[in-house]
Amino acid sequence: MATKKILNPIVENTVEESLAGYLAAYKKYYQKVGDYTAIKYRGARKNKTALVIGGGSGHEPLFIGYCGAGLADAVACGNICASPNPELIYETAKSVDQGNGVLFVYGCYAGDNLNFDMAEELCQADGIKTAHVRVWDDFLSAPKERISDRRGIAGDIFVIKIAGAACDAGLDFDEVVRITEKARDNIYTIGVATAPGTLPGNDKPTFTLADNEMEFGMGLHGEPGIERTQMMTADKMVERMYSEIKKEVNLKAGDRIAVLVNGLGSTPMIELNIVYYNLYKLLKKDELVVYDSEIKTYCTCMEMGGFSITILLLDDELIRYYDMPCHSPYYSKGSFTDISDSAAYAEDEPELESDISDTSSVEIIRSKSGVLEELNAEDARNMLIYIANKVIKQKPYLTEIDSAIGDGDHGIGMAGGMQKAKNKLAKMNGSQNVYEVFEAAGQAMLMSMGGASGVIFGSLYLAGAKGKKPQPSITAAELAAMEERSLFAIQERGHAQPGDKTMVDALAPAVEAMKDTSSQGLFPMLLAAEAAAKQGMENTKKYTAKFGRAKSLLERAIGHQDAGATSVYLIFQGMREFVEGSLQNT
Repeated sequence: MATKKILNPIVENTVEESLAGYLAAYKKYYQKVGDYTAIKYRGARKNKTALVIGGGSGHEPLFIGYCGAGLADAVACGNICASPNPELIYETAKSVDQGNGVLFVYGCYAGDNLNFDMAEELCQADGIKTAHVRVWDDFLSAPKERISDRRGIAGDIFVIKIAGAACDAGLDFDEVVRITEKARDNIYTIGVATAPGTLPGNDKPTFTLADNEMEFGMGLHGEPGIERTQMMTADKMVERMYSEIKKEVNLKAGDRIAVLVNGLGSTPMIELNIVYYNLYKLLKKDELVVYDSEIKTYCTCMEMGGFSITILLLDDELIRYYDMPCHSPYYSKGSFTDISDSAAYAEDEPELESDISDTSSVEIIRSKSGVLEELNAEDARNMLIYIANKVIKQKPYLTEIDSAIGDGDHGIGMAGGMQKAKNKLAKMNGSQNVYEVFEAAGQAMLMSMGGASGVIFGSLYLAGAKGKKPQPSITAAELAAMEERSLFAIQERGHAQPGDKTMVDALAPAVEAMKDTSSQGLFPMLLAAEAAAKQGMENTKKYTAKFGRAKSLLERAIGHQDAGATSVYLIFQGMREFVEGSLQNT
């Protein structure tokens, strides 16, 4: 049976509308950061290190629920299950910086790492001191020797709590970072999934489980775990999970711990209470001291079924910050009197864009009939609009491919980014600089998509064109050189190589084909590039994944096509069709 979701007609506005509702209800605490999907706390204390958190939406109350008194100062909200883009993070940080530095705390995922890194570079260029702490508490997602590859899940809450307290205590920047890292390094989480979630706009769930199945160690987005088994009783589930915790953590009698039993979205409290009851018996048997415990739904993935168990090892220093009072509508400890007053705040309702599904309103015009020998600025602009239409139309196809080994959001992200690029290009009629056209499209994608795809696919247009001397048109050789520069920038930023099951598997051979055939002219070159990209896309079926959420699949990723490589193929196909004059009905 299809999942029923309570949404408005324009699904792409889900994040903006959700945030607007949250702000309308809690406007005495928060205000929006400009026109961005970000909020900041009105009552933040002065003269302290600022704490900025964020990540993909769809995990509520993470992250917006942990902004407030004694918690984060601001939150940057990405699209559903996709990291916020660099501009959004940068503007959020600027809005709360007090001159004492900004600490970023977020879950360790490829897209978040790329986008927050770029945002830090923007902040540092403005003279803002920054640091980051990536949470990697999902200990089953990678071995200890690759701890920085582990995912961040419900442990985020404990890290944010302690980081917020350290900031509010007025500690200097380096001490705040040290204590936050110490908290992160003493947190361990394991999850079990019993039912999938479904992203808004997707007809299929993020993964599939039979009615009588469950999976240990499954990630928050549906990333595969360590074992899929038949359903079992709560005591057996907890016993298995606790045994994995004990393998990972050297727990000793007398150790003080904080415990969180976290619902993943649809698991009711009565079941979570039973989980904690079984867990507590095991903790008591091992003579562990439960300093504090929580049974809540704090970190979710839509209506995903199941729960996670988080253990925080405490000492006197961490207890000091753990016990400090804090308050937000979703998370409170102790008595906190320094909260923003309840005076009414009149805020204009945000205008929401409603054109993401519009793929044909801009007329595609070519400078002449037949094959084009070069691209002038207007041809480039129309070609990129044509490609945007093509990719938007293929959103369901890209979603289906990504759902097989990822979290199913690639189609949503690509369609959204291409629509932003299309909007930008539609306003550029009359440009005399072909590089400016590519740069504008890439910038629009980079600053709107979020996730790893935003950085990577934005760079596909942007990196090779940025800083080039203005010129009215480009030849085949110049286009090949531009894409070679983009490939270099993408690999330098993301570190992917051919064979890693990423978009580079399609882009690298396409660029090599362009270099080899550029002397033959624009159309033959793009025909060769398209064929090479297609073969590279097909080759990804043979590979295991080294990056992204599919990397935990290992051999199970073999046989599945990479969604990013597919998008690269569609882009080169669109280039060839436009230059040839064989435009398809997009």
